[in-house]
Amino acid sequence: MRKMIHAAMIACLAAFGLTAASAQSAKPIEVIVFPGGFNWPIWVAQDKGYFEKNGVSVKVTPTPNSQFQLKNLIEGKFDIAMTAIDNVVAYSEGQGAAKTDVQPDIFAFMGGDNGFLRLVAVPDVKAISDLKGKQVSVDALTTGYAFVLRKLLENGGLKPGDFEFVSAGGVVQRYQALLKKEHAATLLISPFEVNAEAEGFNRLANADEALGRYQGLVGATRRSWAKENEKELIGYIRAYTAALDWLYDPANKAEAIAILRKNAPNLSETLAARSYDVLLHPSKGFTRGAVLDPEGVKTVLQLRSQYAEPKKELTDPGKYYDLSYYDKAKKN
Repeated sequence: MRKMIHAAMIACLAAFGLTAASAQSAKPIEVIVFPGGFNWPIWVAQDKGYFEKNGVSVKVTPTPNSQFQLKNLIEGKFDIAMTAIDNVVAYSEGQGAAKTDVQPDIFAFMGGDNGFLRLVAVPDVKAISDLKGKQVSVDALTTGYAFVLRKLLENGGLKPGDFEFVSAGGVVQRYQALLKKEHAATLLISPFEVNAEAEGFNRLANADEALGRYQGLVGATRRSWAKENEKELIGYIRAYTAALDWLYDPANKAEAIAILRKNAPNLSETLAARSYDVLLHPSKGFTRGAVLDPEGVKTVLQLRSQYAEPKKELTDPGKYYDLSYYDKAKKN
């Protein structure tokens, strides 16, 4: 009888994509993210049990800025970072804003979005030309989306000497500083611009319209960790993409918004609905299936080749990603 009960338990666990060994695994995957609604797929995967169904658990930590995130990913304090692929490129090429105690060996294993990058300014700034002589805030001066912002300003007719870049931390810190009007403008990530516009701030440009295809958020990790934890990484990818599929199902809209508001309690019902329209736009929202866009990575490399120091000509996007784990995850 005892053997029969044990066999039934194993069968039950297997039905949820778990083995007894994985179900008893005590150590969660340490994931470090920027705070914001773009973590919606992770929140859904937690709420709907997709991580557990794929044999993994996660512990999510918000980062104050890209320097903290990348340094601690590279040095092994975190296993996975949901970050801009530009950060992966920067630290791989010795152009990162923070010094690391070990040689960076990081790569992107899946895509996420096109960055959802919006140039937003204080109410009295109506156009990019109005930013002449003013301060514009970024996360780090040499990584992340600083070069996207620089390109947007140049496209708007401003030369480097016409404005001052100020490092103000991650998107939450920049958003808060913008609302206090400490700087004239910054690059926000959706859905932060939804809140800002509701307060009377002005959106001056959308990066996807100015740059075309651009790879923004990716899942990144260390090659050594991926090799040693292949099953866990595959489970994470499967859970994340399952959450994306669930989010894009219109039948789940009301519950999806409820999950968003549970994790972003300051978001009103109206702004949450607008965030849904932005982040789950049929063609401009989260990348379906978390597919990585090599052409979008090329755009990242072009900007970094143009603006980054020390100067490097970067032409091989495949150097910064490995989709073999993603391909395994998508196989049944």
